[in-house]
Amino acid sequence: TRPRSLCSPQGFLYTAPVREQGNIYKPNNKMMADELSEKAVHDVHTKEIDLVNRDPKHLNDDVIDFEDVIAEPEGTHSFDGIWKASFTTFTVTKYWFYRLLSAIFGIPMALIWGIYFAILSFLHIWAVVPCIRSYLIEIQCISRVYSICIHTFCDPLFEAIGRVFSSIRATVRKEI
Repeated sequence: TRPRSLCSPQGFLYTAPVREQGNIYKPNNKMMADELSEKAVHDVHTKEIDLVNRDPKHLNDDVIDFEDVIAEPEGTHSFDGIWKASFTTFTVTKYWFYRLLSAIFGIPMALIWGIYFAILSFLHIWAVVPCIRSYLIEIQCISRVYSICIHTFCDPLFEAIGRVFSSIRATVRKEI
């Protein structure tokens, strides 16, 4: 038989080292288990949407209301009943036409925007970022060569020119 220190309880010769936190599938500590369960609950596709606050990031704070379109200055007021009826007509018309348009075009527009942002994300993830990273890696080599050339040829030249001009003294006199 083999020495006990080299054998695992299952009888294997060498065991894989066990991390303190466990692995991502079976975490040993409570903190890691809690993190994983939180991530599972906060999945983007299954999260609950807020039906009360539908603009939590305030993307559409500039949507126009009655006061943004129709306003009566001081001294020029219509009858109160006309003003209230105008406000109600504007608000109800805007509300119901928005609902009608969103009922007709909301799902097709969501589909179009979903496709658009999927393509945009795909291009960003699989084309733009790798190209930029590749460019940065390649330019790093060129920048080192350029830096060496500048330090080799230009630094001594500019240092010499600086020493030549550093001996020049200028005095300024004001004559009255």
